[in-house]
Amino acid sequence: MNFTRWSARLPGTQRRAAARTEQTASPDWRGDGSVPAARAERPTDDSPSVPAVDELRVREVLDRVPSLVALVHGADHRIAYVNDAYTTAFGVRPLGERAREALPELDALGLFPLLDQVQRSGKPRTVKSRKAPDGRSYSFTCTPVAQGDGKGGSDGRGVLVFATDVTDHAEAAERLRASERRQRETAVTLQRSLLPQELEQPDDLRIAATYHPGGTEAAVGGDWYDVITLGGGRTALVIGDVMGRGVRAAAVMGQLRTAVRAYARLDLPPHEVLQLLDGLAAEIDANQIATCAYAIHDPNEGKLIYSSAGHLPILVRDENGTVLRADEPTGPPLGTGGWMHASGSVPLAPGSTAVLYTDGLVERRDADLDEGIAALERALAGATGTPQVVCDRLVRSAGVTPDHDDDVAVLVLQHPARTGADGELFRNAALELLGGVEAAPRARAFASGVLTSWRFPADLHDLGVLATSELVANSLQHGTPPMRLRLRRTDRRLIIEVTDGDDHLPRRRRAEPGDESGRGIAIVATIASNWGCRRTPGGGKAVWCEFALPRPQTT
Repeated sequence: MNFTRWSARLPGTQRRAAARTEQTASPDWRGDGSVPAARAERPTDDSPSVPAVDELRVREVLDRVPSLVALVHGADHRIAYVNDAYTTAFGVRPLGERAREALPELDALGLFPLLDQVQRSGKPRTVKSRKAPDGRSYSFTCTPVAQGDGKGGSDGRGVLVFATDVTDHAEAAERLRASERRQRETAVTLQRSLLPQELEQPDDLRIAATYHPGGTEAAVGGDWYDVITLGGGRTALVIGDVMGRGVRAAAVMGQLRTAVRAYARLDLPPHEVLQLLDGLAAEIDANQIATCAYAIHDPNEGKLIYSSAGHLPILVRDENGTVLRADEPTGPPLGTGGWMHASGSVPLAPGSTAVLYTDGLVERRDADLDEGIAALERALAGATGTPQVVCDRLVRSAGVTPDHDDDVAVLVLQHPARTGADGELFRNAALELLGGVEAAPRARAFASGVLTSWRFPADLHDLGVLATSELVANSLQHGTPPMRLRLRRTDRRLIIEVTDGDDHLPRRRRAEPGDESGRGIAIVATIASNWGCRRTPGGGKAVWCEFALPRPQTT
């Protein structure tokens, strides 16, 4: 075969050849005494002769190239040439045969559609890192070539296939991808293990949550949520996002979540909890900050009291479908220091639904953040059903998919509007404690009448009256007006609470035999399922206890 009849038609080849011819015919000499341009200098007679590329024998060059080279021509891609490296890799290939039968390795790599495309378009194409049947990886460049002057029609056109062995690079890339997958799996496992395995379900709320890790290793971050029952019917709700990715962010998240649960047990106002978290976040990692929203629901107040450290606003949908955005107050993220956080409130009446979420749900690279929050508001306005159904609908409406570029945490809570028989299981009664020593017997009589009307069994009735007597006596002795007694029942417990104007919190202590006081709280702690105390907004305190109600017998 006369191989010199083939020439590669690469873009610019003819122009460069013409430029060389012009330069040889009329060199760029300047006027007398001027120095000739470097690009136009002629070699001296004693300079070694350098052959032009056009004078090289193409076949000898290609035979010695370590890369795999094959040449096919015609519409049916008949083999015109394979070099020694190709033969070594895949064996001897007969010339003149159709490539589809004689070069099965190209068919296995799916290159024939690419050959057709290159031959039709006359433009080179490259595919990177494809694994051949011999187990090695190659990058293929397919370049159109023409026979003679290139006017021979489709039968006069061919394709030069040039394959470079990139096995080492492919294996290194695969090792890197495997390492990234392992890191991602580790981060996701750690993240999920640090999130609540089962949400606490308060008496007065129905709650659901979901977490979706991002689709790439870099997107697995420190989003978290939590539900903490505080006792006395109150519930703390938390959503947060550590500004970081991977295992480190998940570890910081776990420390912050543990700290939130510890601080919540102190039953502090939301802004004080965030104030404590702010200092702790700086100690954990001064280079990593986090956003957080902490809210408390008290069924007696009908609202959420919250504080935000740089987090996105809580959304509340009322029973009529109107969505309220709790924008203020918002302080800087945790870990920045030097800021006094403040608490705000948003109504949460029976029939309302509230949503706490992280930025992965609403933030997009090609849209403003406010647009994402507005879209979430519209989705929430039309979302009905159980908290889990609402949660799933909000995630779907935001377009969150398995390959989403950020992790997403969503916490949905509903305050059901209870009516009928269900409403009978949730009752409230309150008494203002006025007067002096007569307040205690009036409180006992009030509690006895209420518990009787709620049809509690005799033993629970007597324990409730005793706990009321001790709490009221403690408030009368150590507290200041105004004083109030509140009884509340749910489908699971009886709650007795006494408030007064003194902010000194009682504590349980061992009374000596000669002591005349100090036994009231000890008695309450002994007979009740749980008890606690907290300071109330505006000054004063509340002391409460709970009694678990017997579960109805099922048949």
